[in-house]
Amino acid sequence: MTFLSQIIAIGRLKSNSHFYTAYEEYEKRLKGKVELFEVAGHTQKEELENIKSKLIPSSPLIALDETGKSLTSVEFSQKINNIQNIKPGKIQFIIGGADGLDDDIRHQADLVLSFGKMTWPHMLARVMLIEQIYRAQLILTNHPYHREG
Repeated sequence: MTFLSQIIAIGRLKSNSHFYTAYEEYEKRLKGKVELFEVAGHTQKEELENIKSKLIPSSPLIALDETGKSLTSVEFSQKINNIQNIKPGKIQFIIGGADGLDDDIRHQADLVLSFGKMTWPHMLARVMLIEQIYRAQLILTNHPYHREG
């Protein structure tokens, strides 16, 4: 199972950071199946408007938010597979800024996802997300990359 996805995130991932190197590694492994859109804004309102300008109305939407649901990697892969079967198209993942996402985006999302109760740097969240996208694709093809403990 292969799916195309887009990550829409606030801020720029600097090319000289460890986060960039890690992100780039998973991007290579996904062989062009994920696109990154980095958006900016001086206020939360501007950030949210810039995020919304990138949304494709008919595409599946997954928002990362602290109020979201925590899933195991297997549950995440199954959820993506189910969403993709119901609503085909590029899956769009949104990582908001420091002030988070608004209710409008959360309500529009097919899934609101959380990486747990801890707070993570936004740049690390990108790496965690792209790794989980990669892992999900391998889980869905029964690849041994993911092994349950």
